[in-house]
Amino acid sequence: MKIMLVNPPRFEGLPVIREERCEITERYSVLEPYSLLQLAAILRTGGHDVMLIDANGFDISFEHVEKKLIDVKPDVLIFRFTPTTFDHDTYICAMARKANPLMKTIGLCWSLNKVPQEVMNAVPDLDFFITGDYESVVPAIIDKLPDAESVSGMAWHSPDGVRLNPPTREMIAHLDELPMPAYDLLESLEPYFINTPTDEAFTILYTSRGCPYRCIYCTVAGTPWKPRSAESVMKELRFLKQKYDIKLVSFFDETFTIDKKRVMALCNAMIKENMDIKWYCNTRANLLDEELVIAMRDAGCRGMSIGIESGSQKILDAASKRITVAEAKESIRLAKKHGIKVLCSFIFGLPGETWETVQETIDFIKETLPTGVQFNVAVPYPGTQLHKWALEKGLIKEMDWRQLYQHESVVGTEEMSPENLNKARYMAYKALYTYPVWYLENIKHVLRNPDDFNMAVKYSIKIINNFMLHRMEHAH
Repeated sequence: MKIMLVNPPRFEGLPVIREERCEITERYSVLEPYSLLQLAAILRTGGHDVMLIDANGFDISFEHVEKKLIDVKPDVLIFRFTPTTFDHDTYICAMARKANPLMKTIGLCWSLNKVPQEVMNAVPDLDFFITGDYESVVPAIIDKLPDAESVSGMAWHSPDGVRLNPPTREMIAHLDELPMPAYDLLESLEPYFINTPTDEAFTILYTSRGCPYRCIYCTVAGTPWKPRSAESVMKELRFLKQKYDIKLVSFFDETFTIDKKRVMALCNAMIKENMDIKWYCNTRANLLDEELVIAMRDAGCRGMSIGIESGSQKILDAASKRITVAEAKESIRLAKKHGIKVLCSFIFGLPGETWETVQETIDFIKETLPTGVQFNVAVPYPGTQLHKWALEKGLIKEMDWRQLYQHESVVGTEEMSPENLNKARYMAYKALYTYPVWYLENIKHVLRNPDDFNMAVKYSIKIINNFMLHRMEHAH
């Protein structure tokens, strides 16, 4: 079949991340649609003719996408969407129906896969919505077209209304079995960067999927952890180095360091082959030790993002975070000790949040002085324990997922209103960005690591723009 994969255009001029747990608007990141590249490679192995338009990455308009659909006339359109850009993204279904009434449309959105009935009701021109692993469900649908109604792990429109098929049992057991993502479908890697432009060839890359931890706010909580082997990751890195002279990679795993032995093997391989690639990762405060941090640094790790969430132990316990404030402090100390930039993310509005716990978080920041911070407000995504808690407490009744921004609160706590939480978020940024000691700490880092000078300058400009011009909207 002729298949068109589309990463929809930007939302009101803002870049959008449409990758698994990160389905958000983000003013200062433009990421490759890695999941679509992976899916394209899988479909190619099935003998299909696959094309891709990254309208977000290359800032392409809907008009351009529509013209392409009319010219190419694909049999199937596959696209990703997010809760907050829902109407914007799913508009492409109406375009597809207009271009070719027989074209089948398949949508992917991890954050909304627990409410397929509502999604399908809202988009009459969406033929299939994936609720299972896209790697197995999407090829199964396409292989069975035009009679794909029996495929598990998806919702579909029947003449009698929306049908919800049972969960699929045909999950990808070993990610090493997946083919190399179809990078060749991208015109270039030039538009892409994360957090701060660096003028270096960059990509995101998954070395594992899922997370066994059960933080109450996370859409990936309690999902099976499926790793790739060190050799599988090295194969992709070698390809990227040879083909694109890649300089910077963000390992986009939910939790990169779950298996220390696997990470050590990958680091040792990168050191042995002198890959000369700088990389970032996401991890947890309780999954780092000095041996691992040193190996990561020696292998090229230049930054890590740690989900701290709160400086209050009471809030961490209520959120089932399963870390201590002491572990959080130690993880930041270790990273900084070994010259690794550390970005810490925090959430205001978890159960039990008060002005006192907000102040504990601000005090934590001033004490530990991470390289960078990200303050979000709690978002009750459908299917999470946070959503269930908010319903039980009567804090929300009917919820419009289009309002689920991480920079603007839609649900308060028992003691703080959404307006209070928005104020707390801005107050926390102000407390750090007007704290001279933090700037001195980062200047010391640059003096010890002069390769980070250009990025530090750009990051400083970004802070000024975010805080002074945009008041931290659609950005972190």
